[in-house]
Amino acid sequence: MSSLLVWREKFQRFYANYSVYILKILQFLMGLLLFGMINSNIGFMKTASSVFCTAGLAVICTFLPLIVMTFAAAALVIVHFYALSMPIALVSVLIFLLMYIFYFRFTPGKSWLVLVSVLAFGLKIPFVIPVVFGLLGTPVWIVPAGCGVIGYYMIDFVKGSASALKASGTDGLAQGLLSFTKQVMTSREMWLMVMITAIAILVVNAVRTRAVDHAWKIASVAGAAVCIVVAAAGNLFLDEQISYAVIILSSVLGVAVGIVLEFFFFSVDYSRTENVQFEDDEYYYYVKAVPKLGVSAPEKRVKRITERQSGEENNPPGRRQEAVPGHMQQPAGGEGTAGSAVQNNTEEILLTRSLSRELGLDQQQNNNGLQ
Repeated sequence: MSSLLVWREKFQRFYANYSVYILKILQFLMGLLLFGMINSNIGFMKTASSVFCTAGLAVICTFLPLIVMTFAAAALVIVHFYALSMPIALVSVLIFLLMYIFYFRFTPGKSWLVLVSVLAFGLKIPFVIPVVFGLLGTPVWIVPAGCGVIGYYMIDFVKGSASALKASGTDGLAQGLLSFTKQVMTSREMWLMVMITAIAILVVNAVRTRAVDHAWKIASVAGAAVCIVVAAAGNLFLDEQISYAVIILSSVLGVAVGIVLEFFFFSVDYSRTENVQFEDDEYYYYVKAVPKLGVSAPEKRVKRITERQSGEENNPPGRRQEAVPGHMQQPAGGEGTAGSAVQNNTEEILLTRSLSRELGLDQQQNNNGLQ
């Protein structure tokens, strides 16, 4: 566990240093997947569905706000619908306009939620969205999730019945409008998915905000269970054909994504939980304090090896230094060591001479010399 925490700290440091480039790369990949999915499913206009158009739109939207990518995706859908039938394009414009009036106009910074929802449904992992939105957001995120579901099913309807819609469009504008509007508004599968997404987001968000241990894990499992139960009930009672493989696999993947999100955004140590109670003049306060799990990433220590001393460089090992008469040879340790050695020798000589004078050893040596 400690090694995982270290890797998390390294990842957070890396993201803090290069967040601008990472976000732009993710934005480019999102645009590439989104425009590629639209062109591969409803590529009725050959020019707009080319690889160059897909890559060009992704590159342009990378350097612009995400709301521009949302408008570009809506415009690309309308262009393909217009190439198929004008009534379909008119109904799509009306639906997108309603979405803009009631949501995107007030929260332009949350437009990427619609794009993520469309991509999740296009990749056949729809029930990852309730878990992620419920853990990271608020109940208001139900609105962009629902818009994403409606946008995906609009594309899916046109893909599945392109020939019939094109034939109805040639008979008259009113008939084409009624046909496509009825198919979109009366789709039980689409509204079932909207209901599942809304209920699951509410459940996940409600459990996640409770003061219980392992709230994020419980919320992820509860959201996945709600998706499986409601989707299975819709298949039975509404006679729908939602794939059980998609239901189960996307729900399990949602739980796994929820655990990963908890590790990065809400990693705590429940074993050291403290319950604190205090009061003031008007209220009693009951506080539950749960410490965060954190390990500081070890820093690399660089050991600097200095160059050899000048004495060692001039006298490498194996080469004997010759003594110069009249001068004291300095040791290889440097000038400071040689100076201290000379000072110590001088003090010893002076001390020896003073002791010899006091003890009369000098006179005795002189007498011996005379004899």
